[in-house]
Amino acid sequence: MIPAFAPSGEWRGGPQSQITTPTWDGQRPRMAQIFHRSTNTLSRVTIFGAVFIAGFVLWVIGGIVRSPYVTNQGIQREQPVPFSHQHHVGGLGIDCRYCHTSVETSNFAGIPPTQTCMNCHAQIWTNAPMLAPVRYSFSSGQSLQWTRVHDLPDFVYFNHSIHLNKGVGCRTCHGPVDEMPLMYAENTLQMEWCLSCHRNTEKYLRPREFITKMGYEPAGDQLEIGRKLHDEYKIKDVRTLTSCSTCHR
Repeated sequence: MIPAFAPSGEWRGGPQSQITTPTWDGQRPRMAQIFHRSTNTLSRVTIFGAVFIAGFVLWVIGGIVRSPYVTNQGIQREQPVPFSHQHHVGGLGIDCRYCHTSVETSNFAGIPPTQTCMNCHAQIWTNAPMLAPVRYSFSSGQSLQWTRVHDLPDFVYFNHSIHLNKGVGCRTCHGPVDEMPLMYAENTLQMEWCLSCHRNTEKYLRPREFITKMGYEPAGDQLEIGRKLHDEYKIKDVRTLTSCSTCHR
C-alpha cells in the first residue's frame, strides 16, 4: 500500500502504518513512546538508592574496622599468669621501668624475664598456686608465653624510646594501667589515632621526669607546657611527623 499526502501536507498512512510507522505533521516525525512514564521515576530511585546503599556499606565497613572486633580495644587477654598491673603499679607503686627495662633505650619495651618476678616471689607468695607457672619457668629455664596485648602490624615502625625521650608518657598510649586488673588495649593503635597525636603533640607532652607517672597532672596550661617542651625536646615539625616514611620504613 502506497501512502498518500493530504492537501494540508499531513501524511496519511494505511491501517498497518498506524502501528509500525510514525506520522507526519508537516514538521517532524513523532516516535511512539517506548518506555512507560514511570520509568523516569524508577531510574531516579535506582540511582539515588544505589548511592545510598554504597554510602551505607562504606559506613558499616568503617564502623567494623574501628570496632573492638578488629582493634581488640578493651579486650582482656588470657595470660599464663593473671598478672595485675593494678596491684603491682597502682597498689605497690612499682615503676614501669623495673619490668620493662629497655623502654627508654630501645624500640621494644621489653618483656621481663622470670628472674624479675622471682626477685620478689622467691620471698613472698612462694607457694601460691596462681604463681606455679612462674616457679616452673624459673626452675626449667623456659620462658613464660605471654599473649601480646598491643600488637602493631609488621609494616608499622614504632620506637618506644623516641616517644619517652620526647615526653610522651606511658599512660598516653597504654591508658590507666594502674587501674587494670588484667591488661587490655586502651586505644585502637590505628593510623588515624597515631596521626591525631602527631598533628597535635602539644596536647600530650609532659616533662621527662613524669613519663611513667600514671596520675600525672600538668602544672598549668597543657598547651603552653606542650609547646615549650616541643621546642625544648627538639621535636620535628608536623610535616615530618606525618610523613609516610616516619612510620612506614
